[in-house]
Amino acid sequence: MSKQHALHHPRPLRLAAALAAALLTASVAGTAFADAADAHIPPPKDTPYLGTIQLHVDATDVAQGIFRVHETIPVRAGELTLLYPKWIPGNHEPSGPIDKLAGLVISANGKRLPWTRDKYDVYAFRVTVPQGVSSIDLKFQYLSSRGSGEGPIEMTSKMLDLTWHKDSLYPAGYYSRDITFAPSMTIPVNWKFGTALEVQSQSGNTVTFKPTTYNTLVDSPVYAGINFKRLDLNPGDKAGNAPVHMDIVADSPSDLVVSPQQLQGLRNVVTQAHRLFQSHHYNHYDFLFSVSDELSGKGLEHHQSSEDGARADYFTKWKENWPTAGNLLAHEYTHSWNGKFRRPADLWTPNFNVPMGDSLLWVYEGQTQYWGYVLATRAGLWTPDQFHQAMATIAAIYDRDRPGFQWRTVEDTTNDPTIAQRAPLPYRNWQMSEEYYTAGQMMWLAADAKIRSLTHGKKSLDTFAKDFFGIDNGSFVTKTYTFNDVVNALNGVVKYDWAGFLHRYLDQLNPPFDQGLESTGWKLVYTDQPNAFVKLISKRFHADIGSAFGIGLQVGKGGVIRDVRWNGPAFKAGIGSGETVVAVNGEAYTAEVLNDAVKAAKDDKAPIELLLKYQGQYKTVPVDYHGGLQYPHLERIKGTPDYLDQIVKAK
Repeated sequence: MSKQHALHHPRPLRLAAALAAALLTASVAGTAFADAADAHIPPPKDTPYLGTIQLHVDATDVAQGIFRVHETIPVRAGELTLLYPKWIPGNHEPSGPIDKLAGLVISANGKRLPWTRDKYDVYAFRVTVPQGVSSIDLKFQYLSSRGSGEGPIEMTSKMLDLTWHKDSLYPAGYYSRDITFAPSMTIPVNWKFGTALEVQSQSGNTVTFKPTTYNTLVDSPVYAGINFKRLDLNPGDKAGNAPVHMDIVADSPSDLVVSPQQLQGLRNVVTQAHRLFQSHHYNHYDFLFSVSDELSGKGLEHHQSSEDGARADYFTKWKENWPTAGNLLAHEYTHSWNGKFRRPADLWTPNFNVPMGDSLLWVYEGQTQYWGYVLATRAGLWTPDQFHQAMATIAAIYDRDRPGFQWRTVEDTTNDPTIAQRAPLPYRNWQMSEEYYTAGQMMWLAADAKIRSLTHGKKSLDTFAKDFFGIDNGSFVTKTYTFNDVVNALNGVVKYDWAGFLHRYLDQLNPPFDQGLESTGWKLVYTDQPNAFVKLISKRFHADIGSAFGIGLQVGKGGVIRDVRWNGPAFKAGIGSGETVVAVNGEAYTAEVLNDAVKAAKDDKAPIELLLKYQGQYKTVPVDYHGGLQYPHLERIKGTPDYLDQIVKAK
């Protein structure tokens, strides 16, 4: 999943022991678990579920943001437990929005059946099926966010994002792939839609999809809207690559205008990915893409599609949006191979209510983050210079703005989806968050350079990608992996102490990110000249990111301090996050005023005086900082191979 915040690109089932035993028949450990994942384990004999579940979602109430659900589940008499999905693939956390399920009514033969929620698991509902009943009906509503911090907006007057896991319950005791759903939906009149699901029939604005397994259904969302456009990024070719489409919904028809150059760049992403992995694992792939200031932007991977979102001006202000627009689609597309087809063993679970483990997210997300940047540049969505600026910014984060590596490791941050669930943090640079994205990216950059050095340029991380992710062309069966599988695959490319290499980055404090960067033939330097990536990211997220590398402040919209670098100049002066900068040296705060003061202080012994407001109190704080503006850039190391530019050269 892509992370959409300023410094990143681009988010336990406790039923009875008997149920747990029925589900967890294999240990989450490498090949044994992978084999068990492909075995059919029959449900308990007394499980009342019998056949295909009919599911209909009425998504026409866009004015009130309500999805109305009707399910018919074949059953036999007995105790039945129904589950609402909790652990959602791609989110890496127990994020199923159970709080938004409402109005649940269960009935059989026209009579209402009482239900109770499990005592220890709010995602589980128990109902007794009477004798003589062959099916039960469920009706409930999914009440999508209306804003005000309730979560992402999923429905507007012009578009919607229908995700089936939020609009369904399923019977406990089964692998999700052994449950069959016959899904259908009703959308507003004259709306069009995109999805990886196969359409069986359509009558007016009601669409019936072909029956599919529950794991595939959950992995196949729908984007629909009144302003809709489909782009063919690859119509299917003689090389055997399956079709790839981009299904766009927009706030306005004018937002759907795509230039020939933009279209070619998007097509190049697909071409470069095919050349990298030399395989595919879908019948057709759909980028479900919203360009909207109303529907929340997303970056969530699926096997045969992805939920992607950008601002309404994505195409119309292409040059301004390159830092966030360039790598999002490449990142999510890469996940079809890395994360969906090949998946860490502890992220594979039998259904959506068995806890996931996140220990290998530095491959799942970290290497995907790496390929997102690389493929965006190979495709021409970024220039090599833009790639340099982006990598300089990431390198600067780990050079100056993650002192938390003094007490936490990259591996430990793989727990953060569960620990923090992407909630705001008061001192993010010290607490740290999901560093496995960009810290993992820096590690894989170093690995790429190491392979190129050891093989004298004959092999690279491209070789690993093809060998590790590019196997079993056309197969849809998830193939899991462990740490040792990754090490063995790297040794298959070139012999080296890869376990030791990975442990130095993942399990030790203060990983050698600077050495890894310099092994590519470039080094990080700071100047007072703006970095365009930093400048545009700051504008996009209403935050002065550049100040983090010098004075140690990250100031957001309205002067609110979003982060203060631990033991940095501002922190030592006593400034805390959450405070608001009202004035700088007696002048009303703007980002420009602060930058001018920092620039002037370089040749002045007087401290920078900040007037701050917090909880109704005002205070003036002198900050003794004289280092000037500090913007990150990359500089060539003379006499060394230029691996960095070799990495992003189009294939």
